[in-house]
Amino acid sequence: MGRVDIQWDNHQFHPVVHLPDEYDVLDLTGGESPTHSCEFAIGKYDEVRRGLYETELFEGERFIHMGIDIGGPVGIPCMAFTDCEISCFGYNPEEGDYGNVIITKQTLDGIDIWALYGHLSAKSLEGKSVGQKIESGEIIGWFGDRNENGGWEPHLHFQLSLIEPETHDFPGVVSHEEREKALRNYPDPRLVLGPIY
Repeated sequence: MGRVDIQWDNHQFHPVVHLPDEYDVLDLTGGESPTHSCEFAIGKYDEVRRGLYETELFEGERFIHMGIDIGGPVGIPCMAFTDCEISCFGYNPEEGDYGNVIITKQTLDGIDIWALYGHLSAKSLEGKSVGQKIESGEIIGWFGDRNENGGWEPHLHFQLSLIEPETHDFPGVVSHEEREKALRNYPDPRLVLGPIY
């Protein structure tokens, strides 16, 4: 049984974030976050972002993005894309990390897959428990502010994993040497989010 056994096109997924008709698709390859004209913006998967991750957490080596970022105002709700359960959750305190994060476990075509929702508000973790059932479309959490989301502009980092996490963390960016393996382990979130860019 392999990863190709998930028939992504046979599933209808609920939006993770309700995006407006107009939003910006960012180019973060320049090492800084550009200003954008719309209230919402998208940061791409498998994008080389040299110079953007400068805190100790990234060891100066990790800069290839393994999720999709959806930027927008503080408090925007993030929803379950399908029926799932809470796998783990917590607060990652290091500067540049996820801050508040929730990871859900879904089973698609008999295959377990995990989804990380990072940079959430502290309120997002209230009342959560491991194993808690969440229905498709149910709110998982909300975009957090800088003081609770790892120090970033408000956004959701959404990432898929075919590898069960040991704790409330996935490597959201990887080194060049890790890229090929990471692309196999962390599939393109557009399989769930649709063709948002």
